[in-house]
Amino acid sequence: MSDKTNTQRRRLLGAAAMTIAAVPLVTIGSGAMRSSHAKAVALPAIKPGTNTTFTSTRQINAGALNVGYAEAGPEDGPAVILLHGWPYDIHSFADVAPLLASAGYRVLIPYVRGCGTTRFLADAAVRNGQPAAVAVDVIDFMDALKIPKAILAGYDWGARTAAIVAALWPERCNALVAVSGYLIGNPEANKLPLPPKAELQWWYQFYFATERGRLGYEKYRHDFAKLIWRIASPKWVFDDVTFDRTAAAFNNPDHVAVVIHNYRFRIALAEGESRYDDLEKRLNEGPVITVPTITMEGDANGAPHLEPAAYRKKFSGAYAHRDISGGVGHNLPQEAPRAFAQAVVDVNGLGGS
Repeated sequence: MSDKTNTQRRRLLGAAAMTIAAVPLVTIGSGAMRSSHAKAVALPAIKPGTNTTFTSTRQINAGALNVGYAEAGPEDGPAVILLHGWPYDIHSFADVAPLLASAGYRVLIPYVRGCGTTRFLADAAVRNGQPAAVAVDVIDFMDALKIPKAILAGYDWGARTAAIVAALWPERCNALVAVSGYLIGNPEANKLPLPPKAELQWWYQFYFATERGRLGYEKYRHDFAKLIWRIASPKWVFDDVTFDRTAAAFNNPDHVAVVIHNYRFRIALAEGESRYDDLEKRLNEGPVITVPTITMEGDANGAPHLEPAAYRKKFSGAYAHRDISGGVGHNLPQEAPRAFAQAVVDVNGLGGS
């Protein structure tokens, strides 16, 4: 779920929500292209849930992992890497992928460590969920597939990971689509308390901080994930078949360890690996993202999130924000696939290639 980035972010989480109209595509910075380019390709409408499977799923050794991933579209098309969140999986993009493939993009959707068919290559590897490690996984994945540069798009954990890659390795990122905006966190800042109402939204984080929580998630991960889905997307009507299709990804033997470590690390209750210390130091400074970016928010997101004005200054390149209406919750690409896919196409027009 979305993370807190600094003291200001933590204060704002407790504030009442306000409506901010979608910002039109604008030119900011020397690398921007005209907004007309962003509107050149209009994707067709699609009913969410039209597609439920992927025609091509593969495995590849990449860094510390053997990564399971889905692929669609022409191999010589512009690369787009779609990154899922927790507790979700690659099926969040089942409708997004064919839309982008039909527009000529090479679409790659990896299972994050601890999900689906992704496995650690070494039995002794630390089952580490710290955000820097997950971002390095994306760089390793690109290297394994010999992809020098890609558009990165994601939500929840995936939005954070995409933002980290864009911030630390802008030379590898053509453009960024991030649901809920700037999610790069700071464990030290996250030690500071929030107002009680805002703390309530993070109940599962406190639960995971305990041994009882770890055992509870191990035993009830299916029911736990379904509860999160309902809280985070209160107006999304999904059936058991849809949920169970994704929940199968949580049977990964490393799933619980990675999830628990992620949330404990984010509030400074668990150590990371020393090899990521330099990256974490840079992330703790709240780096500005320079690549062309579109941020998005559903109008019924029940997960903790900021208003767009709170993170606007974290993007110095070409930038636009879009509010998506119609009862769209936290799992935006699965609930509003055309809007998400269109943002990928449009951000490419903002300056990516």
